[in-house]
Amino acid sequence: MAEASEIRPGHKITVSAPSNIAFVKYWGATDLQRALPINPSFSMTLTECTSRSTVELLPEGMSDEVFLVDGNGGRLAEAPEAFRGRIQAHLERLRAWGVEHGRPPYGFRVATRNSFPAAAGLASSASGFAALTCAVTRALGFELGLEELSDLARRSGSGSASRSILGGYVQWPTGDGEEGAYAHQVFPADHWDLADVIAVIETGPKRVSSLEGHRRAPSSPHFPRRLELLPGRLTAMRKAVEARDFDTFALLLEEEAIELHLIAMSSKPPVFYWQPGTVEVLAAVRAMRDEGVPAASTMDAGANVHVVCPGEATAGVAERLEGLTSVQRVIRDRVGPGPTALDEHFF
Repeated sequence: MAEASEIRPGHKITVSAPSNIAFVKYWGATDLQRALPINPSFSMTLTECTSRSTVELLPEGMSDEVFLVDGNGGRLAEAPEAFRGRIQAHLERLRAWGVEHGRPPYGFRVATRNSFPAAAGLASSASGFAALTCAVTRALGFELGLEELSDLARRSGSGSASRSILGGYVQWPTGDGEEGAYAHQVFPADHWDLADVIAVIETGPKRVSSLEGHRRAPSSPHFPRRLELLPGRLTAMRKAVEARDFDTFALLLEEEAIELHLIAMSSKPPVFYWQPGTVEVLAAVRAMRDEGVPAASTMDAGANVHVVCPGEATAGVAERLEGLTSVQRVIRDRVGPGPTALDEHFF
């Protein structure tokens, strides 16, 4: 915990937090505003796809300031209204939490930068709100446990942010209701060396947000059956990861991803996240597996495809994906340890 003398206007903290890829998906919620999921999810925390946030305390009564950082020159630019609105809403929650725990109602200056495309179905909200939550609470002088940090990140409205607080292989939520709405680590990052080779097909924002996809999910006629199947699939997935059984893991991973998009496509109105390039990548992954390459595909709410493979297969998988006409770029990522505090600030 920071010294009391440091907790004053001008105090800065910078945190880098990773995205994550869900093996068993969170799709549909009992309460969207509080990000209480209708089913548990299971994910792998990444390393290279990160959001980095600098938070500075401002004097009481000053308005919050939210900036995006240019990826090339490092210049600060005022964040777009929609992005700024989500950040400021979470800052209000964290400020109220800080006041409850004895801190003055400071204002916050925030600057953030992603290492990967935002709002494109790559869980940038997960890394972004995880970084913001860690940076704000540290700036206020708190060194919180992972459970409390995970729960605070969830309150941003991004349920997947609760998973990005922890490294390795993570399940969220731990229990029922708000009391158990935090994530917990099931296996550490060094349990299994898995890579996530991401085929980026679209870099722009998706037309239908994940929040809206969650809202529409229960309207699919297939949604009740999905809920019946999920407990057994979650158990089987955890066992496959525990045993490092890639063949079983691959079957479960692809079954789960296809089912999520089946629900999206059969919702009312339907949501079509796939693009022609998505289908091209999925076909390439099947071809690789037929040739004996250990690779399996999954997608979150977007057109881009995560190809999960053992770490030693990363280079070969990436080269195959880079040769596809529909792939704009390939990100070579892997399982990682979670958020990190940094000494270098954006301002």
